[in-house]
Amino acid sequence: MKRNYFLIAALLIVATLIVTMVIYPNLASRIPMHWNLRGEVDRYGDKREIFLTPAIMVFIVFVFAALPWLSPKRFEVNAFRSTYLYIMLLVLAFLAYLHALILWAAFAKTLDVSRALLGALYLLLALLGNVLGRVRRNFYIGVRTPWTLASEKVWDATHRFAGRVFVVAGLIGLLSLAITAGSIAGLVILIAAALASATYSLVYYKRLERRNQL
Repeated sequence: MKRNYFLIAALLIVATLIVTMVIYPNLASRIPMHWNLRGEVDRYGDKREIFLTPAIMVFIVFVFAALPWLSPKRFEVNAFRSTYLYIMLLVLAFLAYLHALILWAAFAKTLDVSRALLGALYLLLALLGNVLGRVRRNFYIGVRTPWTLASEKVWDATHRFAGRVFVVAGLIGLLSLAITAGSIAGLVILIAAALASATYSLVYYKRLERRNQL
């Protein structure tokens, strides 16, 4: 099972690299690399920078492969290994999509990168929320607040709550794209989802503390 996840990761990286190498000779010497909140290009870079994304993807795979060994006892990622590797694939897929946007923007000058990126972020948020309740206590993935790390009960309850919040936030975000392309609304949704989850962990911890249930 574990090999299947890493095989998919390898195929995704190789596909990204092959597409990049095929397109590379046709790229201008300088291409758009970063956009502001209004979707305007605010940085151009040398086209060789385009190979950074596949390199980052390789680095992420090595990090995800190493973290199980680095995890201390009682905080192992092996307890949710399939979910852990699924999250790795989600991150890689998001990076591959971002890479595709950069390549596309190098040719299609009218591409609304801000809108396309927000749509991917909302989808990623919803997909993460769908599996967040399966994430067990660890130091690397999830809602890692002092209160969730201090109590397994708080961790589990917070991640069930955060999972629902992330799914709803992602769906609301996708719906908002049909109404407005504004990036500010997207930032508000993402920040609200994170703050709601962190606040819940504190409130739930204090509730258990008052009841001597920690």
